[in-house]
Amino acid sequence: MNATINLLYPALPFIAWVCSGALKYLINRLRFGDQAREHIGNGGFPSTHTSVISSITMLIGFEHGFGTPLFGLAVAITYVVMIDAVGLRRAVGESAKWVNRLAQESTAVAEQVKLREKQGHTRPEVLGGLALGTLLAWGASAVL
Repeated sequence: MNATINLLYPALPFIAWVCSGALKYLINRLRFGDQAREHIGNGGFPSTHTSVISSITMLIGFEHGFGTPLFGLAVAITYVVMIDAVGLRRAVGESAKWVNRLAQESTAVAEQVKLREKQGHTRPEVLGGLALGTLLAWGASAVL
C-alpha cells in the first residue's frame, strides 16, 4: 500500500467533516442570514455524521470491492449512524423542546436551562450526507 493510500483513509473522513460543515454553514447563511452562526452544530443539511462515515465506507467499496467483508462491516456502521441520526438524536431534540418549554414556565429555571433543540436529522438531511460522502469517496478513489 503506497503512502497516498495510507494517508487518504484517515484524511477522507476529516475532509468530509470540513466539506459538510462548510456546506451546512453556506446553506444556513442563505436561509438565516446573520443568524447562521446560531444554527451551527448538530442537525441541518447535510448530516455531517453521515458524510464522515459514508465517505470512508464508500472509499472502501470503491477501492476494495463492494462484496468484501470490510465493506459489509462499514455499511453496518453507516446504517447505525444514519438510524441514530433520524431516530435517537432526533428524539433527543424533540425532548429538548419540551424541557425548554417547561423551563420557560418556571422563571427560576428559565435563565439556567436552554437545551439545544436541533440535534437529529430528517431523512433528506441524512441522504444529503450520504450523497456528499459518496461523492467525496468517488473523487478520492479517482485520485488513487
